[in-house]
Amino acid sequence: MTITPTSATTPAAAGASASNPTGVLGFTQNFNTFLTLLTTQLQNQDPLSPLDSNQFTQQLVMFSQVEQQIQTNSQLTTLIAGQAASETVAALPMVGQTIEYSGNQAVLQNGQAAYSYTLPSAAASASIAIQDSGGNTVFQTTTASPSAGANSFVWNGQTTAGQQLPDGGIYTIQVSATAANNTAVTATTAAVGTITGVSVINNAATFNVSGLAVPMTQLLSIITNSPSSASN
Repeated sequence: MTITPTSATTPAAAGASASNPTGVLGFTQNFNTFLTLLTTQLQNQDPLSPLDSNQFTQQLVMFSQVEQQIQTNSQLTTLIAGQAASETVAALPMVGQTIEYSGNQAVLQNGQAAYSYTLPSAAASASIAIQDSGGNTVFQTTTASPSAGANSFVWNGQTTAGQQLPDGGIYTIQVSATAANNTAVTATTAAVGTITGVSVINNAATFNVSGLAVPMTQLLSIITNSPSSASN
């Protein structure tokens, strides 16, 4: 009788993996299941046709590799968590600094939200839409700068109809640009905000930008002066 381990998981293991991002618990359950299968296989093998020694050795090697991988994953998780904590402590002096970070979301503070966008080439026209957290377009302009390179845009927090929205909301910028031959020019967006705290979220060092979680890996620059930019 030959039982070969596969990558399939038991329902319990699958559920554990779904609730545990690292999958370590499910991995361990699979290892224990494989070990149980191997023991059962040895106990019930045909005496006239015993398990081939080469195959048995291969299975033992496989189980050993699985066990080593479990230990490696656990150690890596600990290292990553420690590194994120160190990065967070090191970033504490940055609280209060204004930064530019990659992404398309900014928090409306003091009646404005600042963004930037980069066009790889000059466009014939460009438009900007600002959306709220529900995906509703609250402001739109068709007179955005179509220049190649970096462009800035500061939204004054007013809807297209002129209604002033309250501070604290998270708003998303959408930039659409079209070349002279009517082909789309894809813009890369960024936003500006002030760091109000630092923390570790999902083992990643993260800035708190007025209530918006921004991973430190998205940091583009530290701004010493208020951005001078086009505004609506």
